[in-house]
Amino acid sequence: MHQGEDFQGTAEFIRDRTNQLPTIGLVLGSGLGGLADTLGSREVIPYSDIPGWPQSTVHGHEGNLVIGELQGQIVAAQQGRAHFYEGYSPREVAFPIRVMKALGIHTVILTNAAGGINPAYQVGDLMLLEDHINLPGMVGANPLMGPNDDALGLRFIGMAQTYDRRLRQRAADVACERDIPLHSGVYCCLSGPAFETPAEIRMLGMLGADAVGMSTVHEVLVARHGGMRVMACSGITNRAIDSVDSEQETNHEEVLEAGEVIVPRLTTILKGVLSNFPA
Repeated sequence: MHQGEDFQGTAEFIRDRTNQLPTIGLVLGSGLGGLADTLGSREVIPYSDIPGWPQSTVHGHEGNLVIGELQGQIVAAQQGRAHFYEGYSPREVAFPIRVMKALGIHTVILTNAAGGINPAYQVGDLMLLEDHINLPGMVGANPLMGPNDDALGLRFIGMAQTYDRRLRQRAADVACERDIPLHSGVYCCLSGPAFETPAEIRMLGMLGADAVGMSTVHEVLVARHGGMRVMACSGITNRAIDSVDSEQETNHEEVLEAGEVIVPRLTTILKGVLSNFPA
């Protein structure tokens, strides 16, 4: 454990403020935090009250941990997350996942807002992550770097089965039943905060990325290190621009606006997964 990483102490702090025992964690990205407002018996703990918890400074990230019931499951939902580009280290970004594990949470479902690289993707679509490309991690910004605590997980972890197959299949079944556009693809994580240049988008497409964003992968690595099941879903909030002659320019406001279409679709899928949760 690095200095300042008292995730067990933070878990005790949270336990002292609720009688509910969450087993599933939700990480809700830009403009997607409204799902946490639908929880039954909800208890809200502001991030600013939680020891060691990284604070989100981005518009669209409310900054609360909400514990409550959703489709018969007790969940702990993050309304917003911290990002590498806000000045946090990858370990700090993923600190809440360590706390979730210490709380007894066995599965984490992550969401994010992403730019669509795949030309088949439209704004408002959803994409299940079947794999990812971790560019910051490839150049050293990895939350698992440093001394390994064998009590938390193995030094070297396999990443071929990162995104749980049964959870992905359940999500796909729900989307098919409800006629919701749902793709399955590869998410590329960049550090941000600038949106990508057209040349970078063309490069990422050649690498096999279907969507691009600035979050999620640090948390996924720590969840897998801790032996947690993982599902992740991107809301396609904008078309990534691959031409310098385009009249368009990506901005954060369109990301939040697209959430109005994405949130109902994502809510339906998540409720469907939780209501018939694969053992």
